[in-house]
Amino acid sequence: MDGGGRYSGSLNAAGQAGVDGTPAPGPGSLVAGLAARLPRLVRPMLRSRRSRLGQPIERRIPRHAGTLTLAVTFAVLSVTGFVASGRYDRFVLENGHVSDVLARLAGFGVERVTISGISRLYEREVLQAAGIDGHSSVVFLDVAEARQRLLDVPLISSVSVRKVYPNEIVINQVEREPAALWQRNGEISVIAADGTVIDEMRDDRYAALPLVVGEEANERLKDYLALIEAAGELGERVKAGTYVSGRRWTLKLDGVDIRLPETGAAEALARLVKLERDSRILEKDIIAVDLRLPDRVVVRLTEEAAATRAESQKKKPKGKGTET
Repeated sequence: MDGGGRYSGSLNAAGQAGVDGTPAPGPGSLVAGLAARLPRLVRPMLRSRRSRLGQPIERRIPRHAGTLTLAVTFAVLSVTGFVASGRYDRFVLENGHVSDVLARLAGFGVERVTISGISRLYEREVLQAAGIDGHSSVVFLDVAEARQRLLDVPLISSVSVRKVYPNEIVINQVEREPAALWQRNGEISVIAADGTVIDEMRDDRYAALPLVVGEEANERLKDYLALIEAAGELGERVKAGTYVSGRRWTLKLDGVDIRLPETGAAEALARLVKLERDSRILEKDIIAVDLRLPDRVVVRLTEEAAATRAESQKKKPKGKGTET
């Protein structure tokens, strides 16, 4: 062992000669050497620990620890009171979430929203459905959630939402094509070609669409549109179609009901078109034309016309050879 307490020889095997030819220390000498060094290693550590324990407590605690602890405590209490009092909810309602506020201050507020594929919906409806407003930020906008919210709109069939940093949101959507209006129990809905309800009638943007009325009328929209086409020049005058008892259609013209048969409705309409072309039957004082009988046309007069006809029938002279 040298003067520094270090072994200069190998510790591999006892009894092997050292580099100077002297016998290497055995296991017993090694243990004895470590035992002799142990007090010198431990004693300074114990003295250092005793010295710290002997110091006053204010010297052992880091400086400003008490001030920091008090500040954190007051901050926690303040935040808890702010939330419990409802002021935080009002803050969020007026300014957005704290994270969005900070993002906007950093220049990542939503300043522009580009919407493509918009047709029937209004821009404000798309933004409201996506949950985007003046309080939103590009950083913390959840595009997956915004996309799902837009897909929940019946009129939207597919949509994508993406961010364009620092302050733009891009929405690409595909709207379902409205085909007709469906009235049931006094309520009017917008339906697609397959009869699926895709929107509610809230304003006049759908006013030009065909109107079907009654239970299951939405499911028979294809048949109704085929009848309108079969009506030819009269088709433009048809205002609505009522599906009666789940069996047949009654077409609503300008104040005149056209009652169609359960089968052969297109052929019955062809007869009416010819009759109107030849005698202008729909221009007369009638309120209904019944085409359900294949060999005749039955008309129903208005009350005034029926009263006039009844009066004229009373005045007709009875007898043979009388001109009428």
